[in-house]
Amino acid sequence: MDGYPVVTWNSYSQAQRLLPPKYRLAKDLAHELQDRVNALPQSYRHSHQATVLFEAMIDEAMDDELGAPPISIINEVTDEGAPPWEFVYTNQMWYGEGVPAPDIKNLKSCGCVGRCDPKSKTCGCAKRQRQHLKRYIANGTIPSTWNGVPFLYDNKGSLQFFEMPIFECNDFCGCDEDCPNRVVQRGRRYAINIKRTEFKGWGVFNGPKRIPGGSFIGVYAGELLTVEESDRRGMLYNKFGRTYLFDIDFHHMGAVATYSVDAYHAGNFTRFLNHSCDPNCEIVPCYINEANMEKPLLTIFTKRDVDPSEELSFSYIGSIDKDTAKNAKKNKDAVYAECHCGSANCLGVLFS
Repeated sequence: MDGYPVVTWNSYSQAQRLLPPKYRLAKDLAHELQDRVNALPQSYRHSHQATVLFEAMIDEAMDDELGAPPISIINEVTDEGAPPWEFVYTNQMWYGEGVPAPDIKNLKSCGCVGRCDPKSKTCGCAKRQRQHLKRYIANGTIPSTWNGVPFLYDNKGSLQFFEMPIFECNDFCGCDEDCPNRVVQRGRRYAINIKRTEFKGWGVFNGPKRIPGGSFIGVYAGELLTVEESDRRGMLYNKFGRTYLFDIDFHHMGAVATYSVDAYHAGNFTRFLNHSCDPNCEIVPCYINEANMEKPLLTIFTKRDVDPSEELSFSYIGSIDKDTAKNAKKNKDAVYAECHCGSANCLGVLFS
């Protein structure tokens, strides 16, 4: 056109794939604020000013979650003004040494215009999700009578099935931001309180509104580590009684972990989610800007309706069945603490 190249979305998208992927390195995490606060007298860390500063730190990190309801710090149990200043608040993943960059060259994308039609036979994202649903229909996880669409969300953005991976549209897709297959990307929609409990340390509680089942809560963010580094850290964490490690070993990957997420030094409110033997939330693998099947995001959705002010929780030991209950046992390491979830089917331990 008059000597100028015509740029279409497809040509632009393909050109972007040739650029180095954007991602964050764990070695670049900045702890200056945390170091300064920890150097202050304990009287400050137990003051209301510390609460305000902690909430401000959260607000500043929510630039990728614009419009999300606030997160409040509440403590009616102890003198602590805020949770320990031991981590950088972030909703992002920070890549540790030995973890490869995101694979965007092999990422499947759609060329849809506007909102994706999940019944489309040409939508690349619908095809990808449909392909990964076949095994779950075959084994009965999805009933044969289900007449739903291949996207795992209903028209309100609620997750319909939990025990399978989600494949959302990505940055290289042509569809709009309000595409029905972009739920995680639109961020959290419900107010959250980080609240001190009497027996379980800090926990995560719902705000003033009921959260419907199938609602997206957040991403378990932190450092993305090789499983070797995770094992090394885990031995240390187990001794002093707190761990924020989560192996990425879902069954669709063969239940073998290559990578883990560590929310000890970096993370968001999800690091405060407590264990329950009857949880109201579940972690679901979700792929967005990553073609490597070993590196999904750990996304958290509600399994049922959650009442206002109810604590949010998930199971630290995965699905709890008769075999889990039979094999649950205590360990001498400090991290294997007694469970205080209070559910009728409580196993008595956090890890087994």
